[in-house]
Amino acid sequence: MAERPDQERIRLVLLDDHVLLRESLARLLAAEQDFELVAECATPSEALKSIKAKKVDVLLIDLGMAKEFIPCARKARYQGKSLVIAREIDATASALVLKCGASGIFAESDSSSRLIQAIRRIANGEVWVDQKVIHLLAERYPHYEDRSWGSLTDREQAVLNEVVDGSSNRKIGNQMGLSESTIKNVLQQLFNKAGVRTRSQLVRIALAGPPTASSDTKHEGNGRL
Repeated sequence: MAERPDQERIRLVLLDDHVLLRESLARLLAAEQDFELVAECATPSEALKSIKAKKVDVLLIDLGMAKEFIPCARKARYQGKSLVIAREIDATASALVLKCGASGIFAESDSSSRLIQAIRRIANGEVWVDQKVIHLLAERYPHYEDRSWGSLTDREQAVLNEVVDGSSNRKIGNQMGLSESTIKNVLQQLFNKAGVRTRSQLVRIALAGPPTASSDTKHEGNGRL
């Protein structure tokens, strides 16, 4: 990838209390020309200082720390995204961090190239939820029964399923034989029914129920379709 201006780089903070993993991830992130590793933190207090002191686009955080730290970060007016890295996939913990405002869950067993892809997508306002997490939550919440926004049309349900799977509007349109503008219209209908403004909020509700007061509803700005 070509060198990008500093203002276009994705600014990252890494929070993990496992030294070897943290150092390995730090080397991986530093090798990407469009990434800037703002801080490599072992404790929540270090990470909180970092996100207060500098603009951060994506926080990478261990699953075990996420459910406590993400609400604290929001209270500190952190407006960036959070990608949770899970050593072991756990449905309950995954649901909790999604409700807390995480923009994605990445399985540590996945490849480094996929992690880079996940970070870029989340920085761009998209969602990344590991398929294992989706399957576990689907078993726990079959047919998204915990949704509170009422019934969906067949088309809305089909689009929602694809959004949860991480598909782009173009891919959804191609699969369903519809234009991207039509998919955007269906997404807006889903946003309205769910009472959300962004794709990530929609996915969180679909997978984990309505967001808590600590979610990023107030921080995500204009809706991203």
